Amino acid sequence: MDIADWLEAMGLRQYSERFIENDVDLEALGYLTDQDLKELGVSLGHRRKMLAAIGARGDAATAPKEAPAMSPLSSAPSDIAMPEHGPAERRQVTVLFCDLVGSTAMSARLDPEDMREIIASYQRKVGETVERNAGYVAKYMGDGALVYFGYPRAREDDVECAVRAGLELADAIGNLRTRAEEQLAARIGIATGLVVIGDLVGSGEAQERGIVGDTPNLAARLQGMAEPGWVVIAEGTRRLLGRLFELEDLGAQALKGLARPVQAWRVVRPWRGESRFEALHGGGLTALVGREEEMELLYRRWRRAASGSGQVALVSGEPGIGKSRLVVGLGERIQGEPHIRLHYSCSPQHADSALHPVITQLEHSAGFTHKDDERTKLDKLDRRLARGAASSEDRALIADLLSLGNDGRYPTLGLEAQQRRQRTLAALLAQIEGLAREQPVLLIFEDLHWIDPTSLELLSRTVERIGNLPVLLIMTFRPEFAPPWVGQAYMTSLILNRLGKRDVDLMIQRLLENLSLPTAILAELAARTDGIPLFVEEMTKAVLEAGSEAWQAASAGPSATLTVPATLQASLMARLDRLGPAKEVAQIGAAIGREFSYPLLVAVAQRSETELTSALERLTEAGLVFRQGTPPHASYLFKHALVQDAGYASLLRGRRQEIHARIAHALEESSPTLVAAEPELLAYHFALAGLPDRASANCELAGDRAASRSGYAEAVAHFNTALSEAAKLQPGPERSRRELALLLKLGPALAIRKGPRSPEFEAAYRRAHEHAQGLADGPSLFKATWGLWLNANIGGRFKVASERVQELLTLGHRLQDDELVLEAYHCSWGTANFRGDAATCLRDSREGIERYDPARHARLGLVFGGHDPGVCACGTHGMSLWLAGFPMQAPDFAGRAVDLAETLDHPHSLTHGLLCASLTHQLAGDADRCLALADRLVAVARRYDFPTHITEGQFLGGWARAMQSDVAAGIEQMEVAFVSKLRHYLVHDSVRLAEALCRAEREAEALAVLNRALEEIVEPDTGLYLPELYRLRGELLIRLDPANRKEALSSMRHGLDLATRLGVRALGLRAAVSLVRASGAPRDSDNEASARLRQIYESLTEGFGTPDLVEAKALLDGLL
Repeated sequence: MDIADWLEAMGLRQYSERFIENDVDLEALGYLTDQDLKELGVSLGHRRKMLAAIGARGDAATAPKEAPAMSPLSSAPSDIAMPEHGPAERRQVTVLFCDLVGSTAMSARLDPEDMREIIASYQRKVGETVERNAGYVAKYMGDGALVYFGYPRAREDDVECAVRAGLELADAIGNLRTRAEEQLAARIGIATGLVVIGDLVGSGEAQERGIVGDTPNLAARLQGMAEPGWVVIAEGTRRLLGRLFELEDLGAQALKGLARPVQAWRVVRPWRGESRFEALHGGGLTALVGREEEMELLYRRWRRAASGSGQVALVSGEPGIGKSRLVVGLGERIQGEPHIRLHYSCSPQHADSALHPVITQLEHSAGFTHKDDERTKLDKLDRRLARGAASSEDRALIADLLSLGNDGRYPTLGLEAQQRRQRTLAALLAQIEGLAREQPVLLIFEDLHWIDPTSLELLSRTVERIGNLPVLLIMTFRPEFAPPWVGQAYMTSLILNRLGKRDVDLMIQRLLENLSLPTAILAELAARTDGIPLFVEEMTKAVLEAGSEAWQAASAGPSATLTVPATLQASLMARLDRLGPAKEVAQIGAAIGREFSYPLLVAVAQRSETELTSALERLTEAGLVFRQGTPPHASYLFKHALVQDAGYASLLRGRRQEIHARIAHALEESSPTLVAAEPELLAYHFALAGLPDRASANCELAGDRAASRSGYAEAVAHFNTALSEAAKLQPGPERSRRELALLLKLGPALAIRKGPRSPEFEAAYRRAHEHAQGLADGPSLFKATWGLWLNANIGGRFKVASERVQELLTLGHRLQDDELVLEAYHCSWGTANFRGDAATCLRDSREGIERYDPARHARLGLVFGGHDPGVCACGTHGMSLWLAGFPMQAPDFAGRAVDLAETLDHPHSLTHGLLCASLTHQLAGDADRCLALADRLVAVARRYDFPTHITEGQFLGGWARAMQSDVAAGIEQMEVAFVSKLRHYLVHDSVRLAEALCRAEREAEALAVLNRALEEIVEPDTGLYLPELYRLRGELLIRLDPANRKEALSSMRHGLDLATRLGVRALGLRAAVSLVRASGAPRDSDNEASARLRQIYESLTEGFGTPDLVEAKALLDGLL
């Protein structure tokens, strides 16, 4: 077929000379625009018809041309033009391998010239069949042929084309005969998968496009196992076919060269059905989401049509937007109403086949099967046409349309070709009108962008006649089809838009049913599917098929779990392949990102501005990108994230690296301000360029920038990425230094983001410790040891923590670094605090306060622990003062901690100060002040996303509310927070929760909380507030059962002993008071408990008006 034939098929041969004069051939058709046709002098109506036909042809317009037969010994086909040289690509390809059965035996017994004729006939059939189905014969190997579908140009129906070609080829070869009337046969294998394809291999006439991957080998092995005349496909191919073909399950096959058995299927015949959508998706339709208004509109049109006022609905939208699903939904809604449904589907393979949708519908509705002979088919057709009261002449015309003979039951019409065409169209229209007289008709014509010219003419006649018939005609099409019908009052245009985020989320949840995915994956699915229902469905299914391990990996970073699924590969690549030379510009844009600027593209693409502008216009016209502004100030945005993904994924690794390197260097040169503000952007491109040194350095800058702005989640991500890139460097001291520096920056960010007890925190500092020791780097060794101290301290391993403290003090003094010495004392008072050792904590925190200089030491909050040592020294000193029996001095230091933090512009130091102050007032029993500070703590922590401090504040606030009046709400708040809290305040938190439960008269639950805390203590008799736990436990034992008095007294005595040993006189006082009251002899001044109470009371020097001391004094007075 040439351009003149193509024009003649549409009845537009008058334009042939103009097309030929302007060098417009079949290959150029795919690039023509409406303006091009206008310049060629094509009228408006004919332009619309041509553009519809061009869109329907898709890549078939550029399919290979027929040529003379091959020589039997040729290795590369001459009947298919070799695609222009371009870079090799990664892409999904369907490979068909065909072999002529018994050719070796025939060669042995036939004359070489006879064998040459057989091979030539065979190859000719292969070439014709493959061309007709838009494939590409990559190589003839005598009696074998290697065929690609999806390369050099993809079509959205590549897999269907390949299988259809396989069936046609098996049939065509089966009809060939040798001179001796021996029947020939072929075996055909088909497989689909990802390959690298396009490298030029060989030279001269033997030159071919190489293909690398498992797919061609699998296709060849499937061919080898097939019986003569069979077409056998792989499981990957079957999954992309839906129910377009009838298949026979051949089970798992052990094939040579393949490690595991392969599921194979024999293709029996094409599926007979009305709707491509039904064939591809009918196995289980996803619930219709977000189309309530559109459905109501169509239903109203149906009700109007059913009442006798015919209606036409034009439903348009981009591929995958849900046109067919909406039509199916309407059918489901009116299922219980009397009506006749006629469903016609256009297909990309039959855009030039006259009335193909009508023929297919008639055969399906008549119930034809492959077993029917011609007489049976005529009988079925008569029964089908009887419903529309078709005349005998009309039946004769329709039977002829279906290529059925006349066995005498119909009159012989003897019409000329043009007369027959017109009468046939009239008969088909009369059939619709006849059916409409019986019942309202729902007439569906889908995918008009693939409609053939004759069906389009029939449709036009139907539209003209429909106004007075009880018929709703719904036509669906993509934006490239321009409907020639406008202006009728009974016509409604409905353009389907993308789904909103809420509807996308709902659709994903319905697809998941009762499963749940990580939040990161759900967000990525919603973002990358762009509200296109088909994309949402296929991407979600692909993620589900990947399994839970892949979900977790993908939620941590980029993963193959979220790559373009095989079900979408062909349609997305088809859009890119139609761009011609502009495709490479799209790939470069895809490497830059979802959005890219004209100046950056100019710097990276290395093309003339004329060439680049032309390519960008092609991208814009094709609807693949949106443009904002005009060059050179324009920016471009990919319409679909998945189109960007497909374009990028088709680039080979080397080509990707080259492009990313150019992008990174262009950004450095042209956008220094952007690079300074977003070093992670430069890091991203350097990483993909295979330049780990530059990538790691820029990720480190990004992490520093994030940490300085309290963006600790981002900082952790950047530092981890920097470490991953550094790991790609050559092993040696330089790499160790790089990793050490990064680990020591990662640690403080992890302390805030994950908590110092987290496995990630410990692993970071253990690695840092190893590097620092290996490099003999004293200051870094101090920082690494500090991290291991913090992990042990927070984890309640106080013996290990104390050992680390001594290492730090020794190292700090040896290095003669006053900053490190200050931090060593910081660790010492921290461990003493968590152990409940008030004396040591007071001593070392006082040392810290004296050593601290805000001008020199404020920066340490960014290096150690994420908070300022001065803030911590004041705050911890305040808590320890109260515990040691100085309740009047304690609030002053708590306030100093907050005041200092507010001057530092360091949010995490502020939350730490607020936490210390809130704890101090909680120790003092001041619920009002504790609540005010806790609420502020939560507010600041939420603003900067500090989850650990959010939980701390919520727990403290819950306690305060429970101590005031709202006991139930306070306890609920505490219990929720308690589950999420870090365990370094386990004893303290358990005691506070038990106190609140006691106020609610839930003593048994309170005792259970305390007992669980004792079980979880890592090291016995250690922990802040432990004496108070034993005291309260004793009181609860007596309250619940007086018979527990002996155990209760033992618990109280142990608490009193611990308080004495740890120097926490405030808690010792409480324990002594409880012990005296529970001893049974409160008036016995010589009682041991009374003596110890008096001893503690008399040692105190302040706070005699506080509730604890007032109670103790009253009790002591009663003993006199």
